[in-house]
Amino acid sequence: MKLMKEKTKEAFKELKEKLGLKNVMQSPKIVKVVVNSGVGSFSDKKKIDVVIDRLSKITGQKPIKRGAKQSVASFKSREGDIVGVQITLRGEKMWSFLDRLFNIALPRTKDFRGISAEAIDEMGNYTLSIKEHIVFPETADEDLKDVFGFSATIVTSLKNKSDTLEFFKHLGFPFKKIVVKK
Repeated sequence: MKLMKEKTKEAFKELKEKLGLKNVMQSPKIVKVVVNSGVGSFSDKKKIDVVIDRLSKITGQKPIKRGAKQSVASFKSREGDIVGVQITLRGEKMWSFLDRLFNIALPRTKDFRGISAEAIDEMGNYTLSIKEHIVFPETADEDLKDVFGFSATIVTSLKNKSDTLEFFKHLGFPFKKIVVKK
């Protein structure tokens, strides 16, 4: 089984005619992965620390805390309150995270039938949400009361939706099979 990093290196040869690439420097690549988790509903600082600890184990990098930009009375949040955490992955940590996400974590989710191809935006990025962080084996523990979700945005060098879909299919992303009814 080839890793995603190896498949990315072969992308130019495989996709050159489909995407109309002329130069090796135009080769599609994944630039970064941004992992976000909202902790606005956790008023307890200990729960925020649990989210930071678990995301650190999953990604291999410590997240940074993000504060609220403005006060919103209906949400009982004040400017500067911690409302989320964010991690930007590049290089080897990014490739390691992506391989574990698509080869280990997603197949462990309940009733997994593939990811939606419609989540690719017009700028060539893909955002995937994970409802429960416990699908990653790094966080397997008996204490399941603090289960949280997070999103992972995969940023590519491609600039449109169709080219990005072809690139992701080449990398082996497990997209849902579209069934056409007659």
